[in-house]
Amino acid sequence: MRIHLINPNTSRAMTDKIAVTAREVAGPDVSIAATCPAPGAGPAAVESHTDEAWAALVVAQQVAAAEAAASPYDGGAPGVGPAPDVGPANDVSPADGYVVACFGDPGLDAARELTTAPVVGIAEAAMHVATLSGRTFAVVTTLSRTLGRAHDLVRRYGFEDACVAMYAADVPVLDLEDAGSAARERIAELCERAVRDDGADTVVLGCAGMTDLCADLTKRTGVPVIDGVAAAVGLVSGMARMGAGTSKHDEYAPPPRPPGSG
Repeated sequence: MRIHLINPNTSRAMTDKIAVTAREVAGPDVSIAATCPAPGAGPAAVESHTDEAWAALVVAQQVAAAEAAASPYDGGAPGVGPAPDVGPANDVSPADGYVVACFGDPGLDAARELTTAPVVGIAEAAMHVATLSGRTFAVVTTLSRTLGRAHDLVRRYGFEDACVAMYAADVPVLDLEDAGSAARERIAELCERAVRDDGADTVVLGCAGMTDLCADLTKRTGVPVIDGVAAAVGLVSGMARMGAGTSKHDEYAPPPRPPGSG
């Protein structure tokens, strides 16, 4: 089985980090292809609506290129535009499942139109797993300006009753790559607060870049702390084994005309 993990920001360090988590969860019989755009071909970090719009395009381009079994350098699928340069070490070819490794789940619906394989976003996956581990959850994310998007996703996925709190650590996404920054302690404090003050049974980490914090935070808080990367890889690989792909009946049927076709 082959799972394509798409990080729509340009951080190679973050991509490598989330690939480690994905491989730990996936097991020995699953191949993980982790890709990200080259600098200039996508947002450096997804921290605004503008970043998210660009990230959605990156996701669509990556899935289209993979489904066409195209090299990332030869233009991708017609009408979607060339796939962003993801580096010579990455093999872009059809996958048994795709993971959108950004908590805003950018481009998720478009990606589902472009493939029959299952496509799972890390926010959707984390919220589902959180409600299997407990009745309620809290979200701890990066910047306060992203809370609106997180609230939108909670409503979209039907978890308004389950989500009892939402906190922003007010740390930039790329600060998570600095092991010596204060970001990690701030995130830990908010996770503890959500359990202590809000009664959250579980905590959802609101950024793919937090993936390496999950185990320590679970020990520190005493409740399951859910990393969306691990949750999404587990769900998408399970769906692929079940033969549960993306329905082409109606909404996620292939687009009637390629984007940009006029």
